[in-house]
Amino acid sequence: MNKNKYSAFIFMLLLLLIVTACSDNKNNKNEEVNTDGTAISDPTDNNKEDENSLDDEEAVDDSKEDVADEITAAPLPQSLAELEELPAGYTEYISILDEEGQKKIDELTAHLPDISGEPSQNQLDHYYNGLLAVFQQDFNGPDELIAKLKFQSIGSPDIDNPRMQFKENMNVLVILDGSGSMGQNIGGQTQMEAAKKAIVQFVENLPKEANVGLRVYGHKGTGSKADKAMSCSSSDLLYELKPYEKGTFKEALDQVKPAGWTPTELAITEAQKDLANFDGENNTNIVYLVSDGISTCDDDPVTAAKALYDSDITPIINVIGFNVDNDGQRQLKEVAKAVEGTYQDVQDATSLQKELDQATEIANQWASWKEKEASSLEHQKLQKGLDIFGYDTDEFKKNVDERQQVGFTLQYLYQTKKIMSQESHDYLRTKNTDYHDWIQSQLDALKADLKNMNEMQFTEAIEALEEKYLKNTPD
Repeated sequence: MNKNKYSAFIFMLLLLLIVTACSDNKNNKNEEVNTDGTAISDPTDNNKEDENSLDDEEAVDDSKEDVADEITAAPLPQSLAELEELPAGYTEYISILDEEGQKKIDELTAHLPDISGEPSQNQLDHYYNGLLAVFQQDFNGPDELIAKLKFQSIGSPDIDNPRMQFKENMNVLVILDGSGSMGQNIGGQTQMEAAKKAIVQFVENLPKEANVGLRVYGHKGTGSKADKAMSCSSSDLLYELKPYEKGTFKEALDQVKPAGWTPTELAITEAQKDLANFDGENNTNIVYLVSDGISTCDDDPVTAAKALYDSDITPIINVIGFNVDNDGQRQLKEVAKAVEGTYQDVQDATSLQKELDQATEIANQWASWKEKEASSLEHQKLQKGLDIFGYDTDEFKKNVDERQQVGFTLQYLYQTKKIMSQESHDYLRTKNTDYHDWIQSQLDALKADLKNMNEMQFTEAIEALEEKYLKNTPD
């Protein structure tokens, strides 16, 4: 082998050794081998796996956020009945022009989500729902008004329901809440004092031929847990059903002092015993339950009211909520609905008196009927017309107040940069206008139907209203 060939051979051999060494080093860096031949993982590879795992978790979190954003905002009410179910929010007027009003808006809207960026339509819909809930008005659906119109039509010659026909005798029983919360002060007097004045005026205006009774409940013990059992078993007939005697009745009413818990079921059950001797065949029986809140004695006033309603006493049962919160209002409305009676929420003695006067009017019509005088159908029509007008006026005001307060608040939130985007602001304002235009269209349609009903025969009109507004209402 000559010198040149020998040199080339040596060079190739060295190059092969270098390549082989590099390859071994690379393999050893990625994977070392145990004595049993199993691989030893490089710690740096574990770090890479951890990093990949964190990347995956972040991707999952991002995915969750995307999914949350895709959740459809709850739809707005689709009927007046659904509108009525929404709990009332802050219904007093707030000015965005003064500092106190601005502080109040900041307080009421502090929980709303941040939409200062570029929110999606879905996020804006969620935001509007939250803002609307803050200023939600306490709308009344058609069921309460229809019940009131039915009550006012007692004794009409067109009625074929025996419960609603005048009988030889009339009995009016007032069931009064005597629980401790009735001691709350309203307008310089307690709720109990206001209720007493209204009840006295009510019974004094009843026809002398009518019988009147007074049952009270929750008037013993205190609101403490130690007195709960005693208080929840307290209900007394303070004035048995008989013609009104001013001195005796006042003496009975003066005994009532706001005291303990609220056993509403017990009071209704005992009222059924009070009326046991006055069957519906010969008696027109009217019961008024006056309460300022939910029953607090772990009982079931709805079932008790239904049992009284279905008995052979066949009473007409109406419920008055006196300055009631949302939970109490919900339960009292359930009682009224179960017995197809009226429910009215009142805030003071004047509005309570006005509600009781409805029964006075019916009693006077009964007195005229008993004397064989024809009841004035034109007077009934006028009274119904006034109630329809009153309902329409009240609900119209609520709709305007709610629309304006939400609109003013949106303006304030935009001016204070809590809503940054002009597009977001415009979308929310348009949504607010469209929604309240829809409410007004529903109220206008109901008003037209009620006016038509006032010109129709009672039975036909009530059936038509109930079919349209109540039959498809979920329980």
